[in-house]
This record gives sequence, C-alpha cells and structure tokens, in this order.
Amino acid sequence: MAPRTPGADLPEHPDWLWHSPDPKPSYDVVIVGGGGHGLATAYYLAVNHGITNVAVLERGWLAGGNMARNTTIIRSNYLWDESAGLYEHALKLWEGLEDELDYPLLFSQRGVLNLAHSLQEVRDGVRRVNANRLNGIDAEWLDPHQVAEICPILNTSPDLRYPVLGATWQPRAGIAKHDHVAWAFARALDRMGVDLIQGCEVTGFERVGDRVVGVNTSRGPIRAGKVALAAAGHTSVLADTLGLRLPIQSHPLQALVSELLEPVHPTVVMSNSVHVYVSQAHKGELVLGAGIDAHNSYSQRGAFHTIEREMTAAVELFPMFARAHVLRTWGGVVDVTPDASAIMGLTPFEGLYVNCGWGTGGFKSTPGVGWCYAHTIACDEPHPLNAPFSLERFTTGALVDEHGAAGVAH
Repeated sequence: MAPRTPGADLPEHPDWLWHSPDPKPSYDVVIVGGGGHGLATAYYLAVNHGITNVAVLERGWLAGGNMARNTTIIRSNYLWDESAGLYEHALKLWEGLEDELDYPLLFSQRGVLNLAHSLQEVRDGVRRVNANRLNGIDAEWLDPHQVAEICPILNTSPDLRYPVLGATWQPRAGIAKHDHVAWAFARALDRMGVDLIQGCEVTGFERVGDRVVGVNTSRGPIRAGKVALAAAGHTSVLADTLGLRLPIQSHPLQALVSELLEPVHPTVVMSNSVHVYVSQAHKGELVLGAGIDAHNSYSQRGAFHTIEREMTAAVELFPMFARAHVLRTWGGVVDVTPDASAIMGLTPFEGLYVNCGWGTGGFKSTPGVGWCYAHTIACDEPHPLNAPFSLERFTTGALVDEHGAAGVAH
C-alpha cells in the first residue's frame, strides 16, 4: 500500500495506521478499554516507564466508545486544588502533544466561557477564578460587555429569561479533534510494539487468591502481570464479577452537530443553568451538548425532550442559529461518582487497577490520565496528582466535590 500523509483524506477508521494482531498468551500489562484513556495509559507506560509488553483490549473498534462520542472540549479551570492540578497537567501535555506524536490533532486554544445567569453563579464563578489563579491557572472574570467582545454572536440582552450576568474565561482552553487524538496514540503505540486488539471483550478475571493474574475474553484467556481497567461506565460491570462494587452510576449524555456553516463562533460557550454548551468544529459544523438524561442506562441514546430543551437554550443564547439544521444526534455513556470526580488508583485486589467515573471530564483529561495512571500501574502506587482520587475517599470522607465546576459541561 502506498504511504499516506497523516491527517490527509482520512477515512472514518484508518486502521491501516496500526496492526490488529491476535492476542498473545500473556503480557506484562493488560489494559481493558481501547478509548482515549486506555491508549494514553499504554503510551506513557512505554514512554515514561519502558513497559511495552502491553495489550490494549477493546470489545468493539478502537476508540469507538466515549472517545468517539464526546464534544472535544479541553479546559482546566476546576475549583479544587486536586482537580485543578490534574487537569492543568493534562492541559500542559495537550499543548505539546501534537508535536510529540507528530500528528495533526487540530488542537485549537480558542478559550472557554462559562456563563453565569444568577447572582449565585456570579459568586461561584468569581470564587472559581480566584481559586484558579492561586493554582497558577489562567482565569479571568468578565462582565457582560467583555463577554460580548469575545463572543459577539452571543445574546447578552438583559431581557433574556436567563440573562448573562458575566462569565469565567480561560484563554488557553479549547478543542481538539477526538478521532485524530486516538489515531495518533494508536500509531505511536503500534510503532513501539504495543498490541492493540479489537473485537476482544473481557468477560471476567483469572485470580489466585486476592491477586488478579489475567482476564477471560471472547478470544480466550490472557495472562497478565497487571490488569488496568479503563472502560468508563462498564468498569463497574467488570468489577462486579469480582464482587467489587464501585460507586458510579451511568447516564446517557446527548450531543448533536449542525450542517456545515461558515466560521461564525469564535470560542466555546458553556451554560450550566440552561444546560447547553456550543462550539464550532474545524469543518464548520456547530457542536452542541446537553445535560445528562436523568435515568441510568448504558444505551448510547437518550430522550428527545432533552434534545428539545438543549435546542431551546441554544437558540435563546444564539438567535442566529435558529435556522441552522441539525445534521445528526448521538449519545455517550457518562459514568459519574457521588462527588463528580473520578476514581483512579489501586483496588483491594493485587495487580488490579481502576480508572473510571470521569463524568463529563474524560476527553479533556486524556493525556493527564495516561501519565498518572501509567505511573500508578508501573510503580504500584498513585502518582501525587491522582492520589486524592483513590477509591478509599468514599470511606474516609475526603471527597473532591466538583459538581459546580463540572456541571453538565465538557
């Protein structure tokens, strides 16, 4: 096959960028889940720790789950020190990732606005800006006139049902092309000798006492020195086979894109009050996300009324979008914890590690998760940045409550 230029005329799933081998009988590390977190973890295991006898197992196609279904927003302006540290580390990695992977990730630092529509949201936003600044994160508080200067197409009229009273602003935030991110990691892993195994569903674990020594899959058993779970909401399903109950619930989260439009939207706008977030992708389509559907489900679809509310909110904030046509809608599976923060670290079973509960923060955290999770696996102890996100915090009460900063927004 003639060589192709990465990023040029890519098909929907360019598996010519990597091989699809049959699984070997054993590996040093088996990663369950071939999404962004699984791929990034394998990458940093190889780059930072020299561990390449690794298999990434994906029951469908590579990066076909939430990695293919998110709205691609990247930011680090979370409230608490623990969250800010991890997400800021991820953002700094994003800033150099395209050059490191030598692949066009289309990372665009166009900034993110988080709108405030009530006095309480103004107080919360100002508080978050001050907390971000203390952590060295770029953050500003903007009044409605400043918001209008950054995003002129946003309706900042005081006559709105939910008027814009101000916004937080993170200039370094932005978006990236999610498929390209997965393909870049996959290509790099293939070149380093990591096995990317698609169509391989994990159905259970092999144990010796309280130690996990392998996985049972739809393609036969695979022995492993260590097993790392990175399967988003389905992580709890797998953990249940060991009698390990994880404190996460899964919900559908819907998004949609419009037809292709001329460039009109210069930034990313998010509103927790009216439950919508809007950006414009590189090709020109508007990308809109909604709040989660209230019911628990692993289905990758949601209810129509949620989309209807999302469109109502979007048109109120952006009247010029009223005549845009919806091209397609979809849903992802959002796994959320009681404190809206992730779980990453050790488990009661030796040789088993867990990474889940990222809610709406999974994509933006991808390189940071990979870096810290790889350290946790290789060193058998948490990295300082993910130590606060251990499973034990739900017993000790040392929660990291990010409901305000996470909200519905990616």
